[in-house]
Amino acid sequence: MGNWIELGYLGLFIASFLAATVVPFSSEIVFSALIAAGFDNWTCIWVATFGNWLGGMSCYYLGRLGKIEWIEKYLRIKQEKIEKFTSNINRYGDWVAFFSFLPGVGDIIAVASGYFRCRWWIVAISMFVGKFVRYIVWLGLFQQIFNYIVAF
Repeated sequence: MGNWIELGYLGLFIASFLAATVVPFSSEIVFSALIAAGFDNWTCIWVATFGNWLGGMSCYYLGRLGKIEWIEKYLRIKQEKIEKFTSNINRYGDWVAFFSFLPGVGDIIAVASGYFRCRWWIVAISMFVGKFVRYIVWLGLFQQIFNYIVAF
């Protein structure tokens, strides 16, 4: 953990990037440690958001490598169902990328957005906003908890 903090903003960027990929990692620990060490709140938010967004977009592009035909072949789902599902995904799915910050399902959302060929620019915008909101909420929670602990 100390190495991440020693790297400062670069460590936060790398940790945030890794946390948004299929690598199991938590950027919140590094984010919180830097805030507690006195690093600038807004710089931490922007660095973490940008790193996490780039990691999420890498999952999106990983999903784009997949082929729709694989669903029919390996999951034995008929072409008509795939087309209907793909139509719904294309209509609403790209905005679902906002929720790619959620633990457990975030990577799946990002990869699925790419796999189903959601519009990259809407995915990019909604994912960025979601990640930004995530770190603002986390900062607020962390500051409340930190202030409560320090008060004792």
